[in-house]
Amino acid sequence: MRLRTTTAYGFLLPYLAIFAAFWLWPIIYSFYLSFMSTRRLPWSFNPDMTWGRIVQDPAFFNALGNTLTILLIQVPVMIALATVLAVLLNSRLLMAKGFLRFAFFAPVVIGEAAYAAVFRLMFNSEFGIVNKGIEAVGLPGVQWFGNPDAAMAVIIIAVTWRWVGYNAIIILSGLQSIPEDVYEAARLDNVSPRQQFLYITLPLLRPVIVFCLVLSVIGSMQLFAEPYLITNQGGPGGATETLGLFLYRQGFLNLNFGYASAIAYTIAALAVAISLLNLWLGRERT
Repeated sequence: MRLRTTTAYGFLLPYLAIFAAFWLWPIIYSFYLSFMSTRRLPWSFNPDMTWGRIVQDPAFFNALGNTLTILLIQVPVMIALATVLAVLLNSRLLMAKGFLRFAFFAPVVIGEAAYAAVFRLMFNSEFGIVNKGIEAVGLPGVQWFGNPDAAMAVIIIAVTWRWVGYNAIIILSGLQSIPEDVYEAARLDNVSPRQQFLYITLPLLRPVIVFCLVLSVIGSMQLFAEPYLITNQGGPGGATETLGLFLYRQGFLNLNFGYASAIAYTIAALAVAISLLNLWLGRERT
C-alpha cells in the first residue's frame, strides 16, 4: 500500500513542482510584497504605502467605480441575452443548430487585439459604421471615445458581444439536461410557453445561471484588454479605467510592485465577496 502511495506521488511530483513554482510561490510572494514599499531600494516594510494608500487613493476608487459600473450593467444584460439565446438555440424549429452554436461561440476564440481593432473602427467618430448609421437617420454622430459615458457604453457593448455566446452555450447545456417529461406534463395541463419558461425553465436553470454569474463577476473584476485596447488605456481621462488596468499601471508602468500586489489582493477579495453574494442569492430556498 505504501509503495502504491509513493508511486502515485512520484507521478504527481512534476505537476506539484510546477504548481508550486509558478502558482503557489507567486501568490505567497505577492502577498509579502503587498506590505513592502518597493519604490526605493532597499525595500522596507511599510503597509501604509500599500494597504493604507488604497483607502485614500482617488484613482483607485475611480477604477473601482468604473469596474462596478461595468459589472452591474453588463453582467445582468449579458446573462439575460445569453438565456434568451440559449432558449432559441434549443428550439426544435431552428435549422442549422450546429453552425449557429459555433457562430455565437466564435467571438471567444478571436484574438483580443483583432476584435478590439474592429470595435475601434466601428465606433470611430469620423468614418465608423455606427456613426454612419446614426447620421443616416438624421441624428448627429457621437464622439464615442471623447465622451466618458459613450466610451463606457462601447466597453459594455464589446464585452457583451464577446461573452454572450460563451454563456449561452453553458446555459444551453443546462437546458438540455432538463427532462422533456416536465414540459410534456405542463403541456397536458395547458400551461402556456411563457409560464413554462418562467415557472419551469428558469427555476431549473438557476444553478447554471448562478455559475455563469460567478464566472462573469470574476471576469469583470479582472477586465483589462477592452479598456486598454479599445478606449486607449482607459480614456477619456480615466473614465473607463478598470481595476485590472489600474493594477497594470501601478505594477508595470510605475514599477510600484508593493502597491500593485495590494491592489491585486483587493481585486481578488472583492471578486470572492461578490461571487459569494451571488451564490447566496441564487441558493435554493426550502
